[in-house]
Amino acid sequence: MVLPFLSVYLTRSLGYSVEQTGIILSSYGLGSLAGGYLGGRLTDRFGHFIVQFLSLVFSALIFVSLSFVSGYFQLMVGFFIVSMVAEGLRPANAASISFYSKPENIARSFSLNRMAINLGFSIGPLAGGLLASISYKILFLADGITCFLAGIVFYIYFKNRKGFKAVQQKSENKVLKVKSAYKDKRFLFFIFLTSVFATLFFQLFMTLPIYYREVYDLKEKMIGGLLAVNGITVFSLEMIMVYILSKKYRLHTLIVIGLILMGVSFTMLNLGHSFSLLVFSMLILSISEIFAMPFMATFVVDRSNERNRGSYMGLYTISFSIALIIAPYLGSKVIANLGFDILWWGTGIISLLAAAGFYFVTHPDIGKRKPE
Repeated sequence: MVLPFLSVYLTRSLGYSVEQTGIILSSYGLGSLAGGYLGGRLTDRFGHFIVQFLSLVFSALIFVSLSFVSGYFQLMVGFFIVSMVAEGLRPANAASISFYSKPENIARSFSLNRMAINLGFSIGPLAGGLLASISYKILFLADGITCFLAGIVFYIYFKNRKGFKAVQQKSENKVLKVKSAYKDKRFLFFIFLTSVFATLFFQLFMTLPIYYREVYDLKEKMIGGLLAVNGITVFSLEMIMVYILSKKYRLHTLIVIGLILMGVSFTMLNLGHSFSLLVFSMLILSISEIFAMPFMATFVVDRSNERNRGSYMGLYTISFSIALIIAPYLGSKVIANLGFDILWWGTGIISLLAAAGFYFVTHPDIGKRKPE
C-alpha cells in the first residue's frame, strides 16, 4: 500500500524536491538488493519459515516507525532498512513454494503465487489511495498492521505443516556439464537488457504517480485507482494470455512486442491531456507486462539446467533490484532538468532499442553455429 505513494508523499507532504525524492527512493532499491542477498543466505542457514515470519513482523514495526520520520538522511536509512527487511521475504517465499508444493504442482504453484501478487497490487493501491487521502500516518499504520496480521496468520498456519520431498531425477549422463551464469556472455547481455527494461517499467511506481499529481492534479484516491488498473488487468488476463500466446508465437517475438507496447504506453502520455488517455496508457502498459515478463523468466529457465538454475535465477532477480536503484534516481533527474515530456519520449526510444537487443539475444537461431 505504501510503495505506490512514496513519491507523492515525499514531494507533497514532506516538501522534498523531485531529485531528493529520487535519491531517497533509490535507497529503497539498495535495500531491496541487500534484502534479496541476505534473505537467501538466511534462508539457507535458518530455513524459509523463520525468515518469512520475522520479515513480516519486523516490516510491520518499521513501517509504523517510518510514519514518524521526516529527516532527509533518516528517511534514506529508514527506507533502506524497511526494504531490506521486507524484500528478504522473497527468496524465503520462493523456497517455501518449492517445499510446500507437490513436485508435479511446482510450476502451477509459482503461477498462483504471481497471481496472488497481482491481486494484491489490485487491492493495495486502491486501499492505499483511500487511506492516504485521509492521512499518510494512517497509511503507514495500516500497512504495518496488515504485515503483522499476515505474519501471525502465516505462523499459525505453517508452524507445523510438513512439506514434500523433491523427486530426484536420474540422468543418463554421469557427468552433467554445468555452465556458469557469470561466464555466459549472451545471458549477461540479457541481464543488462532486463535491467534496462525494469528501469523503464519501474517508472510506474516511481515517477508516474508524481506525473499524475503534478500535471493532472489527481488526488491519491484517483492515483490509486489508476495504479490498480495494472494489477487488475494482469491478474485477470495473464494466465489465459500466456497459455494462448505461448502456443502461437515464439518467445523472442513476445518479448519484443512487450517492449514495444511499453514504449507506446509511455510516449502516448505526450499525445494529449485527458483522464481516458491515462487509463488507456495504463492498460497498454499492463498488456506489455503480460507479453514480456513471463517469457523473460522462461528464457532464464531454458538457458539453465537443474544444477546451475540458482545462479541464473539469482542474476535475473538482481537485475530487477539494480533497476529499482536506478529507476527513481534517473527518472527524477530527467524530470527536474528536462521535464516529463522528455522522460516519456526517452522511455519510448529506449524501449525500442531494448526491443532490438532482446530480439538478437533471445532469438534461438541467432548465434547458432551451422553444422559443418
